[in-house]
Amino acid sequence: MNLPDPPSVEEIPVGDEKDGPYGIASGADGALWLTFAGSGRITRLAPGGGLRTYALDAPGCRPTVITPGPDGALWFTRHGDHRIGRVTVDGDSTSFPLPTPDSGPFGIAAGPDGALWFTETRTDRVGRITVAGEVTEFGLPGTAPGAFPSAITAGPDGALWCTLNQADAIGRVTVDGEVTTYPLPTSGAAPVGITSDGTALWFVEIGAGRIGRISVDGAIEEFPLPDPAARPHAVVAPAPGECWFTEWGANRVGRLTGDGEITEYDLPTPASEPHGITSGPDGALWAALETGGVARIVP
Repeated sequence: MNLPDPPSVEEIPVGDEKDGPYGIASGADGALWLTFAGSGRITRLAPGGGLRTYALDAPGCRPTVITPGPDGALWFTRHGDHRIGRVTVDGDSTSFPLPTPDSGPFGIAAGPDGALWFTETRTDRVGRITVAGEVTEFGLPGTAPGAFPSAITAGPDGALWCTLNQADAIGRVTVDGEVTTYPLPTSGAAPVGITSDGTALWFVEIGAGRIGRISVDGAIEEFPLPDPAARPHAVVAPAPGECWFTEWGANRVGRLTGDGEITEYDLPTPASEPHGITSGPDGALWAALETGGVARIVP
């Protein structure tokens, strides 16, 4: 029997450990955009080479998760100074304060309503910001204090879906701010990353070492990883019925298909601390490595 060749994995340096590459997204300009959480910068990486780094107005702003916006710019959370940032593909940046102090924004995603939606880890809220910078915040009724909403994504049902890290639950928020929560079967799951494959939602359980899938009607499946201490962190679904994820604690990237088949791939540099992952414009998977690089994975 002929087995398929494993994917090729290439590491590309983009900074150093002090920069702490964390979030990564594909921009409308065909490049990869990264947040440097440690040094307060945004970096543009062309798939064929070429690196540009843009300093933000506050080195300690801790840019975290980044996403393409409906206006062609990149939008990102500034966890350190509790703002939402925006950078154009030419590198011009601005930021917007949030109404609630010390809110700790983390996840961010474009919604189906032409706005950006984000989570506030410290205040148990989900926020909405228009491309003009107008902010609305929504509480999470029915959720105990300290739920720690983390990553967020647009679902196939026209709602936003987020992980509630300390509540061991998944939240669903309509564009009108109505909230439904779905408890996870596993205690201590601590879900973080979440994404949509166009049919269902995939999420990672950093506390339990599992990958989860939830349908739009709330049915949940969990898939244990071979290494319970792998600490899966971020997830992306490049095609329906599958997802790719980073294993922050095990220095790997993994792939899970809808029938539960898990394949894992070691990264070349030990302890490279993979965090964000995205589908690149070149058809590869790209992961941000907190020690100062990115990994390019060609399936």
